[in-house]
Amino acid sequence: MMSSIKPLIAGNWKMNGLRSDMDEFAAMAQGYSSELAGKADAMICPPFTLIAALANHPDRGALAVGAQDCHTASSGAHTGDISGGMIADCGAKAVIVGHSERRQDHGETDALVAEKAKAVWDAGLTAIICVGETEAERRGGTTLAAVEQQLSGSVPQGATAQNSVIAYEPVWAIGTGLTPGIDDVAEVHGFMRSFLANNLGGEGTAMRLLYGGSVKPGNAAELMAVPHVNGALVGGASLKATDFLGIIRAVS
Repeated sequence: MMSSIKPLIAGNWKMNGLRSDMDEFAAMAQGYSSELAGKADAMICPPFTLIAALANHPDRGALAVGAQDCHTASSGAHTGDISGGMIADCGAKAVIVGHSERRQDHGETDALVAEKAKAVWDAGLTAIICVGETEAERRGGTTLAAVEQQLSGSVPQGATAQNSVIAYEPVWAIGTGLTPGIDDVAEVHGFMRSFLANNLGGEGTAMRLLYGGSVKPGNAAELMAVPHVNGALVGGASLKATDFLGIIRAVS
């Protein structure tokens, strides 16, 4: 991990979370603010229904709140959709775009992800842009080609270390308990760093690169020690304060 880049641990609650889970969020926020804020930046991305409640929670402290998706338009006749401006108005600071579950379940393309990233920027928020190979691509030896294609198509021109974060999540590792080998993580993150540096210059060198896919307290330290891993995008382990705080503690 590059010591000049402060890590980010972002929790993706996915389609989980009710108002009855506010105490769990409060425990995360209190533990983070009192003990761990100096180690890494941290964020929880709940469902849309909880963004305002968490962002305005009296115990939130230094724990940021983000969203899991947004529409490309700032407003209009898009029933059921949410704009970046609406998310910002709730108090969120970032939006995940291009998560593999959005790509798979909703057919989102690289071009659409890029448009969403720009919409996030236009709302004054940070885009957490997700990339990652499928199991078939991993087995076929085309991991780097798949990641390169997604980076090329999903990261818009104008991306900076301030408005964008890249999250590498091998699709086959999400929610399965499986993780790629440390050497594999190092290879992909090194490749992404080189690609971004070549295409974005100094901004690509300074951009945070997160690893995601079955990150837990037990494997977080090893993953966070990999060069060019600047934090984690955490799924299931972000639903419990003990697990989420344990991952932050693992940051060296």
